[in-house]
Amino acid sequence: MLKLEDTYLHKGKRKALVALLREKGIKSESVLEAINNLPRHFFFDSALISHAYEDKAFPIGEGQTISQPYTVAFQTELLDIQQGDKVLEIGTGSGYQASILHLLGAEVYTIEYQKKLYEGTKRFLGRLGIHMNLFYGDGSEGLPSYAPYDKILVTAGAPIVPNALLKQLKVGGVLVIPVGDRRRQTMLRLTKKSEKQIVREEFDWFAFVPLLGKDGWKR
Repeated sequence: MLKLEDTYLHKGKRKALVALLREKGIKSESVLEAINNLPRHFFFDSALISHAYEDKAFPIGEGQTISQPYTVAFQTELLDIQQGDKVLEIGTGSGYQASILHLLGAEVYTIEYQKKLYEGTKRFLGRLGIHMNLFYGDGSEGLPSYAPYDKILVTAGAPIVPNALLKQLKVGGVLVIPVGDRRRQTMLRLTKKSEKQIVREEFDWFAFVPLLGKDGWKR
């Protein structure tokens, strides 16, 4: 079992990573503080742990990745998390992004499509003492039983914006989702002004693993 140690060296590397993210344009001090406070190396396999504070994505098994820190910061900044926000995350993965949302004061509901990854991450977050609502299932259909949500974050590349997610968003709520083909996607922020009016904003191109499921990509 990996020993969870956060040394001065790790803390120094996190400070350097935060400085890099600031240089790249991340402005939210609360997001930067959360990244500075959460040991990213805890979420890495021991073979890759020396790379934990590089601004890159890395494999975590089951064909999934832990997102690049800049991507995590960019998506989180777009969400503009407020204390007590009820947030649905599609694609738990390693649990790193969900943990950032948790540190920002969100009530997190997160769903993972890969059962083995879900089971491992659930055990691991329990070891860290991070308690949130984890589910196994098809994230493209959301979690209607717990809707509505203040914010929804999709951490996989979708071919379309799943209608189920828009339905589960509160009026005034925000959905952040990368949409495109399997190779690259445009980051979208959709704000639900009313049941019939959605304001759509487009941001940079990113490359995510594909969103699988009913309203995602087929295997």
